[in-house]
Amino acid sequence: MGPMVKKQLSADEIVATGLRNQWYAICPSSQVPKGSIHRVRRLGMDWVLFREPNGRLRMLEDRCPHRGAALSLGQHLGTKLACAYHGVQVDGEGMVVSVPGLPGCNLEGKRLVPSPPIKEVAGAVLAYIGDDAHPEPEPLTLPDPLVDEGVSSFLCYAEWDTPWRYAMENLLDPMHGAFLHRESHSMFGGGTQARFRIRETERGFFFEKTDQRGLNFDWVEFCRTGIDWVDLEIPYPPTAGPGGPFGIVGIGTPIDAERTAVFFWRYRRVSGWQRDTWRFLYRTKLEARHWQVLEQDRVMLEAMPHDADQAENLYQHDLGVVRLRRLYRNLAEEQVALAPELAAV
Repeated sequence: MGPMVKKQLSADEIVATGLRNQWYAICPSSQVPKGSIHRVRRLGMDWVLFREPNGRLRMLEDRCPHRGAALSLGQHLGTKLACAYHGVQVDGEGMVVSVPGLPGCNLEGKRLVPSPPIKEVAGAVLAYIGDDAHPEPEPLTLPDPLVDEGVSSFLCYAEWDTPWRYAMENLLDPMHGAFLHRESHSMFGGGTQARFRIRETERGFFFEKTDQRGLNFDWVEFCRTGIDWVDLEIPYPPTAGPGGPFGIVGIGTPIDAERTAVFFWRYRRVSGWQRDTWRFLYRTKLEARHWQVLEQDRVMLEAMPHDADQAENLYQHDLGVVRLRRLYRNLAEEQVALAPELAAV
């Protein structure tokens, strides 16, 4: 695969653009149909995705190894991309397979373009983004609702002009549901006062209200299983059909220091005719209402200055936010501390 990060990043840069050495959601699978070339920016780096004739998805750093031109501007040749600048051809594993201008050139046969491991799960592309010390992928345990056959889900994808940390912290802030989303179809119930606690789990922690359950956005579980994700549950009114509450698996991926790609899988544990009813109601009625809630989050977060967290006055409801910040800061500093050791090897 080759090194994924070529310059030493500071802890601040890692916190801003995303931790390395873990998996991230990259884009919906539907954005990369056969024969297309799709460019994305993730973790402050540019990438190109394409499919081979057999449907296999490939992901490369969007950089020709010859002069650094964007491979995404080139030609799709089935199992490889040809750079538009000088025709250099790179396959899906990042190997230079042809230099048309100088056949037999010493670039040929070398893997010179990073090609991260990828998976397609529940309609989304996941990729492992490592550094020099961890080029091979960390073990990945996928979110339960995305692999449970008894769960039916829909992926909602958006890009927000807000730092990654704010998008993630918004998910660790259940209390905003009782205010910002008070008029929504599913979060109109419950009180506007609460006490919270953190409850540890083997894969992360719960941040939950101690005095209310099943009335609003009352709890969230943060999980680190090779990929960072949250799981939460929100009650449904009877008009949403059979199946009980609906859940959300949320993942935020940094585009760069100022923008975030957000992935929300809305799901219910339903089967048979209940599954069919849920999917019909979602497409015809509920999806539009869910997008209204997401828009409320987007508008609020995009209006916050990027240094808003430098002038805060936090209180008990923000314990989940503080816990997440400390975790990411500690992990970022660990990655920075390893860099000098790596350079000495």
